Amino acid sequence: MTAAPRDPRPLVGEPLSLDLLNTRWMADGTHQDLLTDTAGLAVWLSANGLDGRFGADEATLEHVLRARDALAAAVDGPDPAAGAARVDEILGHGRIRATLTAEGPGEEPEFADVTWGAAWLAARDYLTLLATAPDRIRPCAHEACVLHFFDTSRNGTRRWCSMAACGNRAKASRHYARAREA
Repeated sequence: MTAAPRDPRPLVGEPLSLDLLNTRWMADGTHQDLLTDTAGLAVWLSANGLDGRFGADEATLEHVLRARDALAAAVDGPDPAAGAARVDEILGHGRIRATLTAEGPGEEPEFADVTWGAAWLAARDYLTLLATAPDRIRPCAHEACVLHFFDTSRNGTRRWCSMAACGNRAKASRHYARAREA
């Protein structure tokens, strides 16, 4: 069994919808994109525990890219209604089926076409974040960063995707500006 390739993204572990948005990032001033091919899709599926449920094929990649664009329009787009309509279109490819098992009641996602599964789950996760705390879905405050995060800090004041990267760069920049003024 071969190990999945290393995930090159600077921020991982966010909720599924934001993790999908974070498949695009900046590195040394250059735009990077994990989802340029099915190998990158395999990395993303594996990073989110979806590799056993969905294949890393061209149809799945196309649907995941559509979901990413829809989520980007909903989160960052100039027209919230248009972004919502695009996410809703993705949600039209699946549904939740109520279940009852020996363990108790549950829910199971269903898809007429399984290649929509990963895209649908990401769109559904966005709905969950909106229902939980929409004001905690945030872009990184660093002007050169395109990443997003769900603020889980106690007081809800997180500003950076990573304090070690973007937060430190901002602090260093302010320090350098103060030193030049002096």
